[in-house]
Amino acid sequence: MRRLGKTNIDVTEIGLGGIPLQRLNVDEVKEVIEEMIKYKANVIDTARGYTVSEELIGKAIKGKRHLFYLFTKSPARTFGGMKKDVVLSLKHLQTDYIDLYQFHNVKNIEEYNQIMSDKGAYHALLAAQKKGKIRHIGLTTHNLDLLAEIIDDYPFDTLQFPYNIVETQAENIFKKAKQNDIGIIVMKPLAGGAIDNPQSALKFILNNANVSVVIPGMESPDQVKNNMAVINEFISVRDVNEMTRIRALLSDNFCRRCGYCMPCSAGIDIPTCFTFEGYYTRYGLKEWAESRYLSLDKHASDCIECHLCESRCPYSLKIADKMKYVETIFKL
Repeated sequence: MRRLGKTNIDVTEIGLGGIPLQRLNVDEVKEVIEEMIKYKANVIDTARGYTVSEELIGKAIKGKRHLFYLFTKSPARTFGGMKKDVVLSLKHLQTDYIDLYQFHNVKNIEEYNQIMSDKGAYHALLAAQKKGKIRHIGLTTHNLDLLAEIIDDYPFDTLQFPYNIVETQAENIFKKAKQNDIGIIVMKPLAGGAIDNPQSALKFILNNANVSVVIPGMESPDQVKNNMAVINEFISVRDVNEMTRIRALLSDNFCRRCGYCMPCSAGIDIPTCFTFEGYYTRYGLKEWAESRYLSLDKHASDCIECHLCESRCPYSLKIADKMKYVETIFKL
């Protein structure tokens, strides 16, 4: 068990990430939940944006709500939008309260300022908290610069950020967050499915004492069993070799979604294109990823190969070539 910062919640080191649940049926989700119960794993993290994930979880934990801390999140930035989403989350999760409600994927300081404004979503969550509908408030983001700007005056209880063998850029932020008693929730422990050794990947994350809980997406009892098996295990020589192999394999071919490549000359949201490609090819969420990709204003096919993004990328990725690959995946 680890303490989730100032929430004073004691959470198991590994929880359930709800992204892949949306491609299961209720009975399959119930099997995953039952396996979680065997290991006394007590965290479930989902989101309004994960289509039917909240509803499936709500049905699967009926009668077992007291065994779990429920985390969810909303992309709403306005008071009215967030108020509506809290009501929907409570309904779909079939609960009277949600333990942690998070602002989902805050991209930049402009979005953050909108959330914190007089008519912003933060005040809707404060109102819901006052009524007992939610207990704690958190934020999720992929933007390290945003965190660096707000971490010294961070008004929320938790922070959710990607962290894994190849994405270690937030380690100093995690240290500062721990000093400020902010609970750290790790998403993307397998780098969006790019890491093929979940056991070594989870050991690496749990070796960081600043992390409160890691939430790999799990869609079968076997995945739960295999992931939970690493708790209390030491990092072995074999794990170290695996970590070295994974870093070498992905270092020059993996988008960390840091955003330094932006703005794109053609107006493409480059990191988001790569994110949806990952959901399509590695998570198997083809319809979900395709619908969101198609909703973007600009697509990979709009790349003009100016290569300015590549000159800005701190990891020297061949972004123009990767854009061509994304274009073949979605075939626009």
